[in-house]
Amino acid sequence: MLSTNRGLIKYLLLSLITFGIYAIVVMTKISMEINVTASPRDHKHTTNYLWLIFILAWITFGIYPFIWYHKLSGRIGDELRARNIGYSFGAGSFWGWDILGSLIIIGPFVYLHKLFKSMNLINADYNAKLGA
Repeated sequence: MLSTNRGLIKYLLLSLITFGIYAIVVMTKISMEINVTASPRDHKHTTNYLWLIFILAWITFGIYPFIWYHKLSGRIGDELRARNIGYSFGAGSFWGWDILGSLIIIGPFVYLHKLFKSMNLINADYNAKLGA
């Protein structure tokens, strides 16, 4: 069963208490879960978040994380549409809320909320169909 209980407050508090380790764990799980739920349909692979932060971000001087989040958000949006889940999320959410929204301070928090809700919905649908 894939996780369906991710939330922004829990993420922020546990990330603060664990000095960011919880954030790394959650994003790593999301990168693995989207591969489990979407790969049978789209035959794509999302790079593990650990590779992103510990190797690829350094090699590309911080550019690859933008590409990774763009691709992840787009893939999640595609999966929501493929599963007929009526929730709006995609690469535009990343650029609009996380990047441009940082100008109004709360934008990245809105993006994280939308990311977690999207993955909760996808995982719940996957769990329901797996059990059916």
